[in-house]
Amino acid sequence: MNLLFLTCLFPLLGFLLLSFSRGRWSENLSALIGVGSVGLSALTTVWIIWQFNVAPPEGGVYTQLLWQWMSVDGFAPNFTLYLDGLSLTMLGVVTGVGFLIHLFASWYMRGEEGYSRFFAYMNLFIASMLFLVLGDNLLFLYFGWEGVGLCSYLLIGFYYKHVPNGNAALKAFIVTRIGDVFMAIGLFILFVQLGTLNIQELLILAPQKFVAGDTWMVLATLMLLGGAVGKSAQLPLQTWLADAMAGPTPVSALIHAATMVTAGVYLIARTHGLFALAPSILELVGIVGGITLVLAGFAALVQTDIKRILAYSTMSQIGYMFLALGVGAWDAAIFHLMTHAFFKALLFLGSGAVIVACHHEQNIFKMGGLWKKLPLAYASFIVGGAALAALPLLTAGFYSKDEILWEAFASGHEPLLYAGLAGAFMTSLYTFRLIFITFHGEVKTEAHAGQGISHWLPLTLLIVLSTFVGALITPPLAGVLPQSVGHAGGEAKHSLEIASGAIALAGILLAALLFLGKRRFASALAASAPGRFLSAWWFAAWGFDWLYDKLFVKPYMWLTQLFAHDPIDHSIGLIPRLTRGGHKLMSRTETGNLRWYAASIAGGAVLVLGAVLLVTV
Repeated sequence: MNLLFLTCLFPLLGFLLLSFSRGRWSENLSALIGVGSVGLSALTTVWIIWQFNVAPPEGGVYTQLLWQWMSVDGFAPNFTLYLDGLSLTMLGVVTGVGFLIHLFASWYMRGEEGYSRFFAYMNLFIASMLFLVLGDNLLFLYFGWEGVGLCSYLLIGFYYKHVPNGNAALKAFIVTRIGDVFMAIGLFILFVQLGTLNIQELLILAPQKFVAGDTWMVLATLMLLGGAVGKSAQLPLQTWLADAMAGPTPVSALIHAATMVTAGVYLIARTHGLFALAPSILELVGIVGGITLVLAGFAALVQTDIKRILAYSTMSQIGYMFLALGVGAWDAAIFHLMTHAFFKALLFLGSGAVIVACHHEQNIFKMGGLWKKLPLAYASFIVGGAALAALPLLTAGFYSKDEILWEAFASGHEPLLYAGLAGAFMTSLYTFRLIFITFHGEVKTEAHAGQGISHWLPLTLLIVLSTFVGALITPPLAGVLPQSVGHAGGEAKHSLEIASGAIALAGILLAALLFLGKRRFASALAASAPGRFLSAWWFAAWGFDWLYDKLFVKPYMWLTQLFAHDPIDHSIGLIPRLTRGGHKLMSRTETGNLRWYAASIAGGAVLVLGAVLLVTV
């Protein structure tokens, strides 16, 4: 396990090499370095996981001190890597799924301008996420946190020559920065109150100094939650995620499956001891997740862009993870994070295969009948969609999502359970609406299947991991996170599993009735007055962008216009204006006329003598 630092070093070296290449290398060499660096990181992770299992470190924890970061008046954070069951799980997800996404991207991005720049950004993204999950203190974690924010801006706006793409990148950067400011305030509170930002020390000191419900703990955890909802696109900072689809499809897969949006879930799970001292905030975590998963489900139901549908589904699934965290089902949240990484990466890469095959068309209503022409992409959507809808027994999503629903029931949070069941129905409905419209019905576009190992290998491996095989991978969280309340199941748990499975199947059946064939009933429903209103409302994601524009953007723009003529600014501007005026006046005295210069000297002498006389009188 002493090779742990290599997991971060390889993608960081790949970033540096590709950055300094300045785009002069061939696509093959750029892909070799970009994909190979993450592949080496993934192989190192496999070795570390094997060592962790066959020869567990003492206490189940391994730390690796790299160097001291700074030392300021007793504050001396280190660059120290911290490996336990939770960070090991995240390490496997980030490098494993990240490698498959990089491999697929080497095929997807062929021929695109900025090929090496793309992989430089992607490598930095992976390195930043690894800093985030392996940091032993909140400052190191925050360093990686800001790194993934920077990389998301660079990658969402990768096609920077198109203004909407730049606007989407700027929106993601600003909205997530709002959450980051809240998180920074939380770090300040924790350091002032407890004198450290080392995560394990915080978890030990906080219960010693504070009782449950203490004001400082409530404020600190509320600020941490603000950071988490920003990065994980939860209410009320969820508006950036759908627009982030402006980036290349592998970027969408990386953001949604292996990095970025899972950071908020990891942060709350990692600092679980602090949230346990603020029960009201922990309950708020669950409420935020429950509301977000339902709202995102309705928004996904009316989208027409294949990637935006998947974006809203990510928002909804992260909502499930927040719901799990809110009811104390810490291990269920991380389990769903892992399985979600498998099937969401599969769906996004499958959508990338469809988009390339259809000449970069993304409107599902302009596709249709693709299942024969794109069998691998179709299989990816069937398996990935089934896992997203949590079809019973066969899919990875069933085992993780049902664990969350059971924990919500066992902990007595019935409203959150109902939200989860409603979300399950909506998930099945919008997922198979996407599949039926895209792959069935009338053929509306020409399509050609992708070729090459970098195309089919990632999809094939993710298809396998999205089945029950992926659910067999058990995150080693015993002793790391508190035991959930509802592990003991029995008849009640089986009844809930049957109910949730029936709800998922009902959603698929309704999707088949509405969106297979001529779709007359669905069209009539959408054309009705209530249908038009709800479709427009949900298509605009419940109008949050409009609301924020009225509440924040327009007042800000009004203030900038108001203060554009600020008298204080004009007063300060008087100084340079006087300086420029004096310069112009003096420059006119440079005439080149000797008599003028002599007269000027004489006149100056008279003025000086006069001043002396006035002073001495």
